[in-house]
Amino acid sequence: MIEFEGVTRRYGDTAVVEDVSLRIEKGEFFVVIGSSGAGKSTLLRMINGLISCSTGRIRVDGHDIAALKPEALRRRIGYVIQSIGLFPHWTIARNIGAVPELLGWSPQKIRTRATELLGLLKLDPAVYLDKYPHQLSIGQQQRVGIARALAADPGRLLMDEPFAALDPITREALQAEIAGIHRDSRKTIVFVTHDMNEALTLASRIAVMDRGRVIQVGTPAELLIKPANDFVGAFVGRDDAGLMLLATEKVTARMRPGGVDGGPSINADANLRQALSRMLLTRAERLGVVDGSGRRLGAIHIGDLVRR
Repeated sequence: MIEFEGVTRRYGDTAVVEDVSLRIEKGEFFVVIGSSGAGKSTLLRMINGLISCSTGRIRVDGHDIAALKPEALRRRIGYVIQSIGLFPHWTIARNIGAVPELLGWSPQKIRTRATELLGLLKLDPAVYLDKYPHQLSIGQQQRVGIARALAADPGRLLMDEPFAALDPITREALQAEIAGIHRDSRKTIVFVTHDMNEALTLASRIAVMDRGRVIQVGTPAELLIKPANDFVGAFVGRDDAGLMLLATEKVTARMRPGGVDGGPSINADANLRQALSRMLLTRAERLGVVDGSGRRLGAIHIGDLVRR
């Protein structure tokens, strides 16, 4: 789906991205992580041609992007940034419909799509469609930014630290919503962050960058269990690796059949780290596992958390 082949980007004598070769498969939730200045955002912006390669090539669907018209490439790729970038003098409906309007969609089709996406992102269309960005909170604006990126139904979505400026509650809610969108749509998502917990929560695979180079690519579990070097080990949190590893697996993966009568419970979408936290909080050695409707699916015991 997206392939880097010996890609370098230089500014003068400084290589911001250096000799990167990697392949992002169709349908992956691929997270790029690293400290500030590692080259993460530059790598992301090269995918949709906002920044060009100094050397090497990038292919999308097998096509060298250098041979494609930039506007045609960008209309096929949704893009969400931390600063959101909504047009302040446009309504929310028009902001969401910016790309579909360029593609020649009818006004009715655009409004229908905007209504659908606002509902998906937990914003009441009847309330928000005709508001302006300044009338929304930052978290609500970020939801609109995601809706705008999804409006023309692109196969790929680029997200550059979109939740970094949000409070923890809003951030967690949007992480859950983007994970749900990925699960339901199987879009290819490339997501930049400097937060390892966010990466572990969302990623199918993670690329760790340092000083312009990709140091290691692997699943969350692979990075935690076998970091390539001391830098990766420190970045993923070597001392907390055991707890972080619990965050990579859902409770349903170790759930026992049969419900638990009474007592504390946890949602089936929760991970094992959240299950351990709830057990400690409620002083329980087992939890019932329930679906979104509260129906009992099974149970998880404290011993299940350390079982390989």
